[in-house]
Amino acid sequence: MKETKFLEFKEAVSNTFLKTVSAFANYGSGVIMFGISDDGTVKGIAEPVKACLDIENRINDSLEPVPEYTLNVNEKTSVISLTVFEGIHKPYLFKSKAYRRNDTATVAADRLELTRLILEGQNLSYEELPAKKQDLSFAVLERKLKETLNLKALTSDTLKTLELYSDKDGYNIAAELLADANGFCGIDAVRFGADISILLDRETYASESLLKQYDLALNMYRRYYQYEQIKGSLRERVSLIPEDAFREAVANALVHRTWDLDSHIRIAMLEDRIEITSPGGLPPGVSAEEYCRGGVSRLRNRILGNVFYRLRLIERFGTGVRRICEAYRDSAAKPLFEAAENSVKVTLPVITQVNSLSEDENKVYAFLKGKTAASSVIAKAVGFGKSKTAAILKKLVSEGFIRPSGNGRGLKYSAPNASISH
Repeated sequence: MKETKFLEFKEAVSNTFLKTVSAFANYGSGVIMFGISDDGTVKGIAEPVKACLDIENRINDSLEPVPEYTLNVNEKTSVISLTVFEGIHKPYLFKSKAYRRNDTATVAADRLELTRLILEGQNLSYEELPAKKQDLSFAVLERKLKETLNLKALTSDTLKTLELYSDKDGYNIAAELLADANGFCGIDAVRFGADISILLDRETYASESLLKQYDLALNMYRRYYQYEQIKGSLRERVSLIPEDAFREAVANALVHRTWDLDSHIRIAMLEDRIEITSPGGLPPGVSAEEYCRGGVSRLRNRILGNVFYRLRLIERFGTGVRRICEAYRDSAAKPLFEAAENSVKVTLPVITQVNSLSEDENKVYAFLKGKTAASSVIAKAVGFGKSKTAAILKKLVSEGFIRPSGNGRGLKYSAPNASISH
């Protein structure tokens, strides 16, 4: 047993555990086990019942507010398990500081993180705060509403209905992001050559409506990943990467990212794929596993999400993962979704067919269809050596044919199904 982001060991009871109580209450439930050394050796706690009372008193006297928690004693090992539950009255402070977990360490939250915790504790989001600028115009938004909803004119009542304006606070930050001009970062799109050291084209969209940025990014995509092909008397548009997948990925990056960070959404356009990276990581309460499965949706920016939904740019219920996967139904290469603590990346590979693989690559790919296996199991099944199998797996992952999961000895590979059911 090892320490994780949500599990900490303490050999004895001292005030150092209180920082971790703050972290779990602020950023996700977790367990602190007393009587276990850092290397996982079970030592137990002398007089565990008395120690539980000591732990309880320390929490009640030192945390503000006091989070919800439970204490349990393992009678065989004398190990005490303290389970701390994520609370709704954030921030939870220890000595006037809020804490968070950084892998297996507990560190103080910075000023930006503390501001987010305060907003969350008030059941508010950054987009709901009053806009920095109140002299705003909405020509782009008005045009989009007219095109999509046949709206005759954008009025103050419409802006109130969209929750972009209130008589009390005026325009909010969501409104500023949709306004024709604003002071926010946006999208940095780069077209690379044979490798990332060769920049063929670069466009940066900032300080303008997110709706315009969306359109400009789409235009750049069409310039490099679509072409017209004449078949008989018909002219057909061919997409190297599904347009629906690109639209969904960009729209979701704009809607789900954190806008209190001074950072661009990065769109890297390469010969064999597009990588879309949005800053800020996943919304609170959504794990990387849940996101990558496409099974949950929690809007970080509810107001922006509602506007994009009304304009039919996103699905209201769904992270977009399933729709992106559906666009690759007939492609052997599949999209890849990666969620880190401070960013989310979607990789959209160029559409490929299985017959583009070599005989050995196709053998590995065929074995993995519909199953998940470790590299050692794959090597034994296909009859290749470990090094050759590892090289083939690396290439199949990079080209989107298969997906890795887990890490270290638990690393396994799978070939996504041709479609994902809704």
